[in-house]
Amino acid sequence: MDWSNVLFQVIDLRSFSSVWYWIIVAVLWSSVSYYVLGVPFDLITKARRHNGQAEEDMVDLVRINVNRLLGIAQTSGIILTGFVFFALTTLALLGFYYDLELAQALFLMALPLSIVGAVSLSSARKIRTADPEPAQLYAMLLRHRLWTQIIGMVAIFITAMYGMIQVLDVVRGL
Repeated sequence: MDWSNVLFQVIDLRSFSSVWYWIIVAVLWSSVSYYVLGVPFDLITKARRHNGQAEEDMVDLVRINVNRLLGIAQTSGIILTGFVFFALTTLALLGFYYDLELAQALFLMALPLSIVGAVSLSSARKIRTADPEPAQLYAMLLRHRLWTQIIGMVAIFITAMYGMIQVLDVVRGL
């Protein structure tokens, strides 16, 4: 019995034909679009409707998360940027040059997430610079959520089309 053969039969590295990959993609993008700069969307809608303590909590949570995000970017932003580019380049090379499907699948998740990270950093900078009133803050958070959802929809569409092509190539034996 060849243990490596058994192991690779149990751990299937063909990601695009796995239901687990698509569940992870769905959960990933629903979570990313639900948390707007780290603030749950239901807290934003509750604060918008009821004002008072809910609004204060939301403003405080946005302030905390904006300061945390900008603090991380200021202290280790260059190192993190280098690591993200290294990881994306490694996944792209392994996936598209060496034709490793798992790396392709991870790249198609990681690239749009890095774009969302850049958009989040930009939104955090705008919020800190503007120091908006709650009504303006709602608009800024909703705009950020809209862009996150647009990036997610485009990413899911591209991933689904690419995955469908990969699965069809496997079925046809190419």
